[in-house]
Amino acid sequence: MPGTPSPASDFGPFGDRIWLNCSHQGPIPRVAAEAAGRAVAMKQSPFDLTKPGIFQEVPARLRGALGRLIGASPDDIVLGNSTSYGLQLVAQGLDWRAGDEVLVVEGDFPAVLFPWLVLRDRGVTIRSITPAGRRVEAADLARELRPETRVFCTTWVHSFRGHAVDAPALAAACRAHGTRFVLNASQGMGARVFDVEASGVDVVTSCGFKYLCGPYGTGFTWIRPSLRDRMRPTQAYWLANLTADDLAGEFRLDLKPDLGARAYDVYGTANFFNVMTWTASVEYLLSQGLAAIEMWDQALVGRLVEGLVARGWTLRSPVSGPERTTAVIFAGESEAATTRAFEALRARGIYGAMRQGHIRLSPHLYNTEQDIDVALEAIGRGD
Repeated sequence: MPGTPSPASDFGPFGDRIWLNCSHQGPIPRVAAEAAGRAVAMKQSPFDLTKPGIFQEVPARLRGALGRLIGASPDDIVLGNSTSYGLQLVAQGLDWRAGDEVLVVEGDFPAVLFPWLVLRDRGVTIRSITPAGRRVEAADLARELRPETRVFCTTWVHSFRGHAVDAPALAAACRAHGTRFVLNASQGMGARVFDVEASGVDVVTSCGFKYLCGPYGTGFTWIRPSLRDRMRPTQAYWLANLTADDLAGEFRLDLKPDLGARAYDVYGTANFFNVMTWTASVEYLLSQGLAAIEMWDQALVGRLVEGLVARGWTLRSPVSGPERTTAVIFAGESEAATTRAFEALRARGIYGAMRQGHIRLSPHLYNTEQDIDVALEAIGRGD
């Protein structure tokens, strides 16, 4: 088993409890908590908030970290506050025409479904496809794409079933049909290596509070520049067009024509409490290495899966292979057995989630082999 990329002291303290629910919330590392403390101190004594350029420097550092995370230029990072923020940008920013179609996957997470529904009033059809197997495959998708299909949107890692789609293969199918591919990456970003160019996606959007170990209310989006240049900004944030220093003299109320991704930023990009904290988290993950984190996470998942199978539990999530993720989803022979195991976990201070009648456990780099063994002991047998 590979060595852990992080000493346990970098997170917590968790006391005698175990957090196996990163698919819901990721804890911030200690360096991020320290950054949050600095942000609070700046607001308590706000002299540093008058430093020239600070309202640009703080979000610029986050853009740089996120760019390194996905292999993109910092100038192409849109700062948001959620996964949904990026989906809304695309839904509202494209030049939709009556008769256009958005293709989604039946049973996908609600976040990737709701943003498109408002387009019905503009004559856009929202169509769902049902995968033949566990996930949508490129060949299945290709058969469903039509000339009017402008966008295909799905999740990278399914929150309820625990599988990962083959994003490059789906992107290739979309590209061959002239369809834009929008990917919700929030259940995988930070736990799996992701490169925007290698993936072939047109849009990737993610929250920051799960495997990226940031505060709630954080997120980012990358939009392929060739697509972004064809979109229509639906907002105008003044700090994207001016700086606070410009207020000292005369200024012009002109929209900058060359804002690029910054035209789509959420308001308040220098949200010091969230941005400074999340920047520290992302930089910490980068320092550990995403490949090493993915290897460690998968080793923990493998240990958990092996123990569950040996104890007679039925896995809903993949047991092995490239579609296996950090979300391990399982149930017993009866609803009573599943409920009993979930209650046993909580009684031992082990936190997971119940999703659609199944238990979901999702470890990350701060977890240890011992955490997995203690959880398996609490779960017991599935019959």
